[in-house]
Amino acid sequence: MFSSVVAILPHIKAGKLRGLATTGAKRLASLPELPTLAESGLPGYEASSWYGILAPAGTPRDIVMKLNAELSKALEQPEVKGSLLAEGAEPAGGSPEAFAAHIRAEKERLGKLIRDAKIRLE
Repeated sequence: MFSSVVAILPHIKAGKLRGLATTGAKRLASLPELPTLAESGLPGYEASSWYGILAPAGTPRDIVMKLNAELSKALEQPEVKGSLLAEGAEPAGGSPEAFAAHIRAEKERLGKLIRDAKIRLE
């Protein structure tokens, strides 16, 4: 089955499930022994979930930067970082510009996949 690491990590750690590979571009800190699918013979395979916080278009830059700074500080707090890592998430702050670039890259990558596979809504 394919599932998010957050949902299945406790079951893997308890020995109820056996992980075969992760779907991201790199191994997870919470499961370093688990290879990626690319390492397992499917080069180029990458699928991962991520979360982010967005503000409405037109939000003043100073407010965006203040929110970003506070969120980055929160992600560095040991209890927040530890809680996220314990669930299998890998907290990663960054600049608003870097996050916007990530969103654009994901949109392009997944858009190409959809176009190449001729996926259509029904």
